[in-house]
Amino acid sequence: MSALPFTCLDDYDPDALSVWRARQFLLETVQPIVGHERLFVREALDRVLAEDVISPVDVPAHDNSAMDGWAVRHADLSPDRETRLTIVGTAFAGRPCDAKLGACETARIMTGAMIPEGADCVVIQEVVRVEGETIVVPPGQKPAQNIRRAGEDLQAGKPALSAGKRLRPAELGVIASLGIAEVTVRRRVRVALFSTGDELMSIGTPLAPGAVYDSNRYTLWGMLTRLGCEVIDMGVVKDDPVTLEAAFRAAAACSDAIVTSGGVSVGEADFVKQLMARLGEVAFWKIAMKPGKPMAFGRIGAGKESAWLFGLPGNPVAVMVTFYQFVQPALMKLMGIDPVPEVATFPARCVVPIKKGKGRTEFQRGILFQENGAWCVRPTGHQGSGMLSSMTQADCFIVLEAERGFIEAGEMVQVQPFAGLA
Repeated sequence: MSALPFTCLDDYDPDALSVWRARQFLLETVQPIVGHERLFVREALDRVLAEDVISPVDVPAHDNSAMDGWAVRHADLSPDRETRLTIVGTAFAGRPCDAKLGACETARIMTGAMIPEGADCVVIQEVVRVEGETIVVPPGQKPAQNIRRAGEDLQAGKPALSAGKRLRPAELGVIASLGIAEVTVRRRVRVALFSTGDELMSIGTPLAPGAVYDSNRYTLWGMLTRLGCEVIDMGVVKDDPVTLEAAFRAAAACSDAIVTSGGVSVGEADFVKQLMARLGEVAFWKIAMKPGKPMAFGRIGAGKESAWLFGLPGNPVAVMVTFYQFVQPALMKLMGIDPVPEVATFPARCVVPIKKGKGRTEFQRGILFQENGAWCVRPTGHQGSGMLSSMTQADCFIVLEAERGFIEAGEMVQVQPFAGLA
């Protein structure tokens, strides 16, 4: 197992590592997985291209009309008065065009039809007056107007899509427009998932005194599945060093990455970080953020196999915040997405005061709305990191920078819409 470049963190206080620096370190450390497969276009949605898609043809394949109208020779048109032209044919989309324009001649043309020989301009039908076998064109037409040139979208022999591109519906359409039926994509990232804690119980069983149902595994499964990972659910692992070590070794042997929740704080039964240090290499962070201060990142080995490990906090909201801010971009890097997109934020006016101390970046759950045409936001209410229901009420994070203190009502804050996170 190769050494990790954790020395790049030597100049940073592990008790105050900034959100930005932690994210950058993750993206600098992880590398894309190897392995690819060929898929039919319709099966490749949300997969990542493993190689460039080279266009075999020009798109469009020929000069064609962008509008329904009349193909003309611009030199025949008067710049300051009406011009009368003789109709000599019609050009239809999807058919060869036999029309050839001579002086003062025109052809009816449909959207997408090939430009007739001799024509260099299309006049839209709405401004033309038809009189028997002639048309009358008003002045003011421009050369090459309403013509789409061959290859102006994609050119034969050049990349239409680059490796590292995630295939969304638009990309599937581009591939289909080239007549390509299959593409080479990276294999899915395999992520092993389990929760830790003696207090956790599986759903469907009676709740024992002092116990709680394991919700984090279901939340993480949803986020990982939506991201496009192959999820290996290993259930709940008790707070026992021997059991945890066996789980880590099994997970490292079958996955590219391991995501756990719980076991990374400073309690006596929080064993994850100690096991990470023994089984691999670890950069244990206490990130200057709220919620989600405790988070472990490193690499776990199992014989010749190893996997990246993301040890997330146990509180449900902290799990979601740390996943979206750190784990998701790291997994995108593993998937081979290039470049990993930044999560978009934009300013909004906070309509209520927010209590905050300086020194930590806070991610508060918020509700966006418009007022007098401007974006506004308000917190969902109590911001306890165990209140998962607040995430169902919210549609954004209110991102409060570490250097900011108390937020007065009416101040501008940065918001991170959930719609941009997954």
